[in-house]
Amino acid sequence: MKIQRVQSFLMSYPMAQPLCLPFFGGERTILKRDAMLIRVQVDNDLLGWAPGPGSEKAHAAIKSTIAPFLEARSLADPDALRVIFMDQFGADIDLCKIYCAVEIALFDLVAKAHGVPLSEMVGGRVRDKIRLYGSAGMYMPPEKYAEEAAAIKDLGFLAYKMRPALGPEADIETLRQMRDAVGPDFDLMVDAHSWWRMGDRSYDFATVARLADEMADFNIAWLEEPLPPDDHEAYRRLKELDAVPIASGEHEPDEASYLDLILSGSVDYVQMDVCCQGGVTMGRRLFSEIARESMRFAFHSWGTALELIAAAHLGVCWPETVVEWLEYPCYSAPGKAGMYPFPLASEIICDPLQIESGCLMVPREPGLGITINESVIDKYPWIPGPWSLFRIDSPPQTLAVTSDHSVQWEGK
Repeated sequence: MKIQRVQSFLMSYPMAQPLCLPFFGGERTILKRDAMLIRVQVDNDLLGWAPGPGSEKAHAAIKSTIAPFLEARSLADPDALRVIFMDQFGADIDLCKIYCAVEIALFDLVAKAHGVPLSEMVGGRVRDKIRLYGSAGMYMPPEKYAEEAAAIKDLGFLAYKMRPALGPEADIETLRQMRDAVGPDFDLMVDAHSWWRMGDRSYDFATVARLADEMADFNIAWLEEPLPPDDHEAYRRLKELDAVPIASGEHEPDEASYLDLILSGSVDYVQMDVCCQGGVTMGRRLFSEIARESMRFAFHSWGTALELIAAAHLGVCWPETVVEWLEYPCYSAPGKAGMYPFPLASEIICDPLQIESGCLMVPREPGLGITINESVIDKYPWIPGPWSLFRIDSPPQTLAVTSDHSVQWEGK
């Protein structure tokens, strides 16, 4: 096969009205949600698809550098093309991560050409399904978290993840009400990424340690990013307290940083986003280290159904004792619980994902095993600018959030 064309498409779904969410140290505003669809065409008219980070920077990199590199090249082994790309551009870590998102489409194409699922091209599946946890819960009163947790459980998910930001006492009260609402046998994850983003009101280490100890009473599955993610030493100290399992990883900038997180024993769960942190290639390199250190892995996924499928194909190549969870973002719809609407997330594929008993069943059809709904490209035109703003009261500042989830929020 010879690669003929590489394209990326940016899309946005605007909120009908900005969603304003007050928290302990300020207010977060959701303006829209973004996504990228990557399409690669070869000379036998096959199309390969991949999700990408919904950012203008990534879109420009694909158009100016990655597409010219790939077009007119023969495609037989994506690994070989990546080695050539890294030889030329390996010093640019951000560019290489974008390339690895495009590479998912190359694996999709090669798998289709061989008539096998993508999972067979990236390791070979050892199972057909992966556990899902419903992810929602953004800055609301404790009773609303409890209602949403129960609603997510009723949808058939095996766990619920929320984002606490109400102040230490209210965060514990929230967890108490959630546990009462879902009972003792349903997993709860606490994503505390706001705790270190509240300016002068950010929680210090002692407060985080106290909260972790109190959260142990509610048998949570993990406490995620309660401290600045680049402070691996603080994570190691928190983990040594052995109060609750600790998770982190979605903000690690490169492989060396991931290896430090793993080899220093700083967490129990390592997290990674295939869309913006190195694709299936990074995952393949990390999983053996995670298994060797007796840790577990959980996919970060905060976008579309295409991202979920791409991650799942990689995840089922490893046993559940290593790759345990896949994050399923729960968006609201008529009659369906969730944090806010984002219809593009499901409309990007033609047929609904197959979910059974809280697990995503990974297709066995060739490639990714899904059909892309290309009409979303025109239906959801790109809207420039960040999708979310995080206003901090003291010291006064506003942080902008992009769809590259490995990037820590930037001042605006």
